[in-house]
Amino acid sequence: MTAAPGSRDAVSAPGATASARVPLGLLGLGAAATAYVGAVDPNRPGHYLTCPFLALTGWWCPGCGGLRAVHALTRGDLGAALHDNVLVVALCGFTAGFWGLWALRALRGRPRPALRLGRPWLLAAAVLVLAFTLVRNLPTGAFLAP
Repeated sequence: MTAAPGSRDAVSAPGATASARVPLGLLGLGAAATAYVGAVDPNRPGHYLTCPFLALTGWWCPGCGGLRAVHALTRGDLGAALHDNVLVVALCGFTAGFWGLWALRALRGRPRPALRLGRPWLLAAAVLVLAFTLVRNLPTGAFLAP
C-alpha cells in the first residue's frame, strides 16, 4: 500500500531510508549494550569495574547504581530501578523519547530534531546532578543511594 504524495504517512524524501540508518544503528548499539547489562548481573561482583569516584572518595557519584538500574529495567522492575538510580531511569526515558522522535522523523525524510540547550538549561542540569550527588551521600538522602 502506497500513501498519497504529500500525505503525512508518505516517505517524503528518497533518502529517508538512508537517513534512518544512523538512529537505527544507534538503536542496535544501545540494544546490544542493554542486553549485555540485562544478561550479566551488576549485583554480582567481578563483572564490572568499580566506580573510580566511589573508590577514591567513598561517595556515590551521580552514575553509581546506573548499571543496576538498567539491569532492573530489563527485568521490568521499575521500583528497583528507581531505587538504584532515579537519575539514570529519567535519562533512559528521555533518551528513548528523543531517539523515537529522531527515528520517526528520519523515516519520514525530515531532519533530526534539534536539541538546543542554552546556558540556563545546562546550568540547571549541572545543579540538578550536583544536588542529586550531594543529597544521596547525606544521611537524610540515604534513600537515593543504590
